[in-house]
Amino acid sequence: MNSEACASSARWLICVLVALTSVMATHAADQEPTWRSIENMSAEDRSLYDPSRSTPRDGSIPYIPAEPYPFEAPYTSEEMGYRSAEFAHVSRWSATLIDVFGVVTSSGYINQGASILLAATPGRQGLAGYIHDTTPGEVYTRWTFYDTFPPESEGAQQLWTPFRTDKDFRTKMDYFIYSPQLRRVRRQPEPRRDQRFPDNSQTFDDVIGRDPWELEWQLLGTDVLFETLRFPITRPTITLNVPGQGFVERQTANLKPMGDNFEHYGPDGGIKCWVIKATMKPNWLPGYKERNLVLWLEQTTFYPLRIEKYGHDGRLMLIEERMGKKENPTLGDFGYAAFGSVYWNLDHDLVSYSFHDAHNIRNWTEEQADMLFTAEFMRRQWLFEPIKSQTRIDSPDKFFLRSHLYSDKFPSDRNVALPAEIDARYRAQETAGHLIFETGGDAAPQ
Repeated sequence: MNSEACASSARWLICVLVALTSVMATHAADQEPTWRSIENMSAEDRSLYDPSRSTPRDGSIPYIPAEPYPFEAPYTSEEMGYRSAEFAHVSRWSATLIDVFGVVTSSGYINQGASILLAATPGRQGLAGYIHDTTPGEVYTRWTFYDTFPPESEGAQQLWTPFRTDKDFRTKMDYFIYSPQLRRVRRQPEPRRDQRFPDNSQTFDDVIGRDPWELEWQLLGTDVLFETLRFPITRPTITLNVPGQGFVERQTANLKPMGDNFEHYGPDGGIKCWVIKATMKPNWLPGYKERNLVLWLEQTTFYPLRIEKYGHDGRLMLIEERMGKKENPTLGDFGYAAFGSVYWNLDHDLVSYSFHDAHNIRNWTEEQADMLFTAEFMRRQWLFEPIKSQTRIDSPDKFFLRSHLYSDKFPSDRNVALPAEIDARYRAQETAGHLIFETGGDAAPQ
């Protein structure tokens, strides 16, 4: 082909690309936004929402609604908040699982661990049991953690005993650790609820959960989510430990935010959500570092798929995105649990994850509960049930992506502006399909 023909072909290709770009831009402009403010909600959604800001209070517990939990439609903003509190990071029933977790820094340094979790929640399980079957100051569940990774931490243990709390009884839990090197159990001071775990993105409250009566609730509108936590293009598969099946390899692109069998995906795979704003009550949480949460709740179960945290200065502090899974089918819509969670701390550009693999419901005998969930038992260094997982990440470039920002959604209630350096890494990540670190490239595998 001569030079004139090449120039002509090049001009033709440029014209085609310009035309395609124009068509795509027009199509994007014509697309209706997925989010709607209250004023623009559909008639169907309006019929499910009760705009009342003040409702009757319970006769015996004056700070909760009088309508019996789990409420009936139409729902107030407060009732939506209560329903979302059903789904704490650790499910509200007795179970065993392995929690595989990790964090990557903005420079690409990765640190990971794994702990086997035994959970015992006696009596009526779920938020209803927490509210009505326990009194403030009473232990409502017990969690024992046994570290299996990294090798130098194997055998280290923790015992958490969370309490039912209210305005007068504020202690959230008793907390014990066992060190195999010292061969001693030590009681630890309770962490500050708004304090990050060492070298991680999430805080104590992000893990243990917040009581819904500690917050004021406001509906912002509705939205449709199509994905939550995002796998990079460098990690096309993941191997999961599925009870009854063993290790199963899955395509990461096929993992859905509410699991495979969720009945309410839209034809396009979208998930309809309520979007609510929660503001910390200063008389319940004095001195709390966080001011607001914005939550995307799946519309039928009220499962929180995305949670944003904002400081008192209005800045976006953290984005948590979840992948849920129905782990306890006997509880119906209340049987969903956190399967995977990713936390992006924007102050330090830290990305953390937690995967709950090999989840099994357990019915502990009285003898087992009395033996396993005590500080004294940790001295035995007995791993009650070995549980394996292959969900650990091989290298930083295979880490989960930073969360979507959705800067166009609910702009009057959300400020998602990023520092220039972090914004540049975020934009580069969106182009590359995997994390970009502050060095400008991929970090060396760990």
